[in-house]
Amino acid sequence: MKRFLIIVEGDADKKFFLDYYHHLFGEEAPENSIIHTGKNNDTGGLGKLKSEETLQALRQNTDQGGVNLVIFDADENPAERRAELMAVKEAYGVEFELFLLPNDKDAGSLEDLLENIINPDNQPVMECWQTYEGELAKVRIPTKTPPTLTIPAKKTKIYAYLETLLGKTRSQKELIKDRNRNYENTQHWNLDTEYLEPLKGFILKCYNFNK
Repeated sequence: MKRFLIIVEGDADKKFFLDYYHHLFGEEAPENSIIHTGKNNDTGGLGKLKSEETLQALRQNTDQGGVNLVIFDADENPAERRAELMAVKEAYGVEFELFLLPNDKDAGSLEDLLENIINPDNQPVMECWQTYEGELAKVRIPTKTPPTLTIPAKKTKIYAYLETLLGKTRSQKELIKDRNRNYENTQHWNLDTEYLEPLKGFILKCYNFNK
């Protein structure tokens, strides 16, 4: 099979796709076939996609007959995000197929995808978090400008979700971190959920095309 290259934005994305690749195909992803555009634990993005290092990786894989997949967050405006990423192909003469997280149609990010694939048995944890956010939204701190509180980021929600399910030891705490999570742990995640069908279809289509 010809090689395909998956470009993602950061450590969390890379670990998820390493695990999801293994789940789909029953084997480890080929070395350096899933890379992210961030460096030193920073998240990448459009600017990093246009870096010479990333562009060179895309071109090299194309020259070798491989297929490139760019899987980035849709952010707040999927249409705008898609347009600016697709513009990179024309501006820099690179080839890739594009998928926007969480499901290639809605606004959002990897964290939105993760929230939708948690084990249903653990849904009460997320319901508690929704209540927590609702209560925070009601609070006003007179000495704060503005007096409303900042709702924790989605990354914090996913971190807290895992923290409630894992132990208190240092080794267990390490499993909460982006690069150490096990998305094939069925007690925490459901990689066979219908929510992942758009992503699964995208990857399998590119996989089969690349044979």
